[in-house]
Amino acid sequence: MKLNAQKRMASEILNCGENRVYFDPYLIDEIKMAITREDIRNLIKEGVIKKKYKKGISNYRKNLNHERKKKGRGTGLGKRKGKKGARTPKKRAWIRRIRPIRRELKSLRDKKLISTTNYRKLYKNAKGGMFHSVAHVNRYITEKELIKKGRRRK
Repeated sequence: MKLNAQKRMASEILNCGENRVYFDPYLIDEIKMAITREDIRNLIKEGVIKKKYKKGISNYRKNLNHERKKKGRGTGLGKRKGKKGARTPKKRAWIRRIRPIRRELKSLRDKKLISTTNYRKLYKNAKGGMFHSVAHVNRYITEKELIKKGRRRK
């Protein structure tokens, strides 16, 4: 004998899907005898019919990958989607590059290692995108001998 009707009634009473209704396999005969909703309610009270737990989705793998990404793993060329400008916008990259350069130029000017005219020229060059790092600025200054005579950098 099929237990479709009992399963349907139990699912309506338990407020879940039919697949989540659990029948105790040792008391199938008792469940077969239950034909009314009241009978089903009594069996639920007795614990013969139960509601199975919902299946969840584990976050374990997600958390593992997140920890690895924080350490810098799995960020190679093969894992990248989208253009370079999508991952770090051009403006952000520019800001990250120009601010330290300008800071360095200001400190050199304030220490009077470079003249204000040279400072202005270098500032304009930096704005034009001539330098790609602070080290590049310093290399350029030493090559062109823009540091004032008699002063030595520390």
